[in-house]
Amino acid sequence: MPHYQMPDREQLFVRQFGQGKPVLVLSGLGMQSWQWLPFLYQHSKNHQFIIPDWRGFGGSQACAIPELDAISSHWRDIESLIAQLQLNQFSVIAYSMGATTAMHGMQYGHLQQKLTHYLHIDQTPKITVDDTWQYGLFSQQQPQFKQLLAEISQLLASQSQAQSLLDLESANRQQLLELWLEFIQLQASNKVAPLLFKMALKQPRLQSMILPIQRLDYLAWYVNNYLYHNEDYRESVARLACPSTFFIGQESRLYPAAGQKLIASSVQNSKQIIFEKSGHTPLLTEPLKFAREISAFLKSNATHKP
Repeated sequence: MPHYQMPDREQLFVRQFGQGKPVLVLSGLGMQSWQWLPFLYQHSKNHQFIIPDWRGFGGSQACAIPELDAISSHWRDIESLIAQLQLNQFSVIAYSMGATTAMHGMQYGHLQQKLTHYLHIDQTPKITVDDTWQYGLFSQQQPQFKQLLAEISQLLASQSQAQSLLDLESANRQQLLELWLEFIQLQASNKVAPLLFKMALKQPRLQSMILPIQRLDYLAWYVNNYLYHNEDYRESVARLACPSTFFIGQESRLYPAAGQKLIASSVQNSKQIIFEKSGHTPLLTEPLKFAREISAFLKSNATHKP
């Protein structure tokens, strides 16, 4: 699998397989490119899949953190990758943070002009909740969420010399894990994840597996991204002209379904697929339906003639 040199000379890992129409896949925070294989590999005869690992994860975990915020950096990396692969007309599958990156590209990089099909999976076009938008991250619970992020950010800033969880002194490590548990409890739609997390708190050997990112400097970078991200992509998404599909978790606590349905309805050539039993992770909670709907999206892509 190749690495591609980014504008800051860091090497971004990109998983590529298949042949046919190109499909750029933009993952959510914490994902690695291999996690898409169960849903996409069967379609490799008709599609060429291009799946980057974001900085800090998988094959890109050794990349340096740029001075840009995470979303701006991700879009700069994707824009560079598109240019190097000479992609002109292609489809995009974008999930969560990957969808934010795609919308950033629509707003600042004219991405929509290159799209033949677009699949948007459980994400809001505006993270911040205000008088114009009530459906941002965690909706009415956003003040509580941002307070947690601020405390995590401050703790990590005070321990900037630590590279991993085990580098922290016991008290600071416990504080970070307890703050992260509060975050997990805030977002969890079931009781299993917090229960497992509480068990791991008492097992030092498991504690490093609790956090989604092992490098604390990367954790701080992503935390600060969600703490200070104030972009509004509603108008850019509404200008999409290509056939667009929106996967929406009806029980999503991170991004209320009502807001996702509003933005999907603003796109002229679009359809909504509702995952009635899912929150933010339909690929985990309804994997069979997710696979079936991914297949339907790719089939429509394969049969579409510009």
